[in-house]
Amino acid sequence: MASQVAGSKAQRVVVRTIFHLLVGAFGFVMLYPLFWLISSSFKLHEEVFVYAHTLIPPTFTWENYARGWAGFARISFSTFFLNSAYLTIFNTIASALAASWIAYGFARLEFKGRKIWFGLLIVTMMLPSQVTLIPNFLIHNWIGWLGTFGPLTWPAFFGSSFFIFLTLQFMRGIPRELDESAKIDGCTPVGIYFRIMMPLTKPAMVTVMLFSFMGTWNDFMSPLIYLNNPRMFTAALALRNFAEPVGITDWTAIFAMSTLSLIPLFVMFIFFQRYLVEGISTTGLKG
Repeated sequence: MASQVAGSKAQRVVVRTIFHLLVGAFGFVMLYPLFWLISSSFKLHEEVFVYAHTLIPPTFTWENYARGWAGFARISFSTFFLNSAYLTIFNTIASALAASWIAYGFARLEFKGRKIWFGLLIVTMMLPSQVTLIPNFLIHNWIGWLGTFGPLTWPAFFGSSFFIFLTLQFMRGIPRELDESAKIDGCTPVGIYFRIMMPLTKPAMVTVMLFSFMGTWNDFMSPLIYLNNPRMFTAALALRNFAEPVGITDWTAIFAMSTLSLIPLFVMFIFFQRYLVEGISTTGLKG
């Protein structure tokens, strides 16, 4: 009997060890491009592709970060980071507020045509962004927003269909008895939203903010279409301008600035990972 128990424990240890080794190997393969990017940002320009197979720089140097931070066209990379930070913070807050407010209307308020509007919301989730690219450009051109941050900021106040749907599913899991108790105490629908729904939907709102943060920070297409002044470029768009189509591209500077541009994403994910997991795992569950 004791030998069977010992054999069972040894078998579990072997299975667990193999499992962790496989997961670790798979994780290393997934993270290898990131490791290679960080390693290449410290290599000399002539060593990037000669020693592309190694993650340890033959010659460790910080000059790549200095050259990259100097930017181009007499514009420091700090300007591009500030532009990205401004757009990201604005869109993150606006997207979360819009998604929460619109989702509250669908989840708790009764109004004429609610099912039709909700159906249209679902339909817009299926449309690829390329379909609405030209109409949006024509609208912003008619308003006179081309070359400004207008097309990249104010549309966030109208909400994103995916963010609205995610928040709506979370709100449906909140018992309606809380609303009824608040109404008995004389609370209005606006008061219910601010005093009950917003505090309880914090995980969903943080999830929306994280997705919006990552999407806006990494967005390349929208700034490329609407911005024409180099001093208004975002970090993602500025990285593209480091490449020289007819000259020698400073790859090490690109790698250095790409590494720095990843830091805000890692910081946001690390600090709000708990809310992200909670917001996604509880979305769609009804209480």
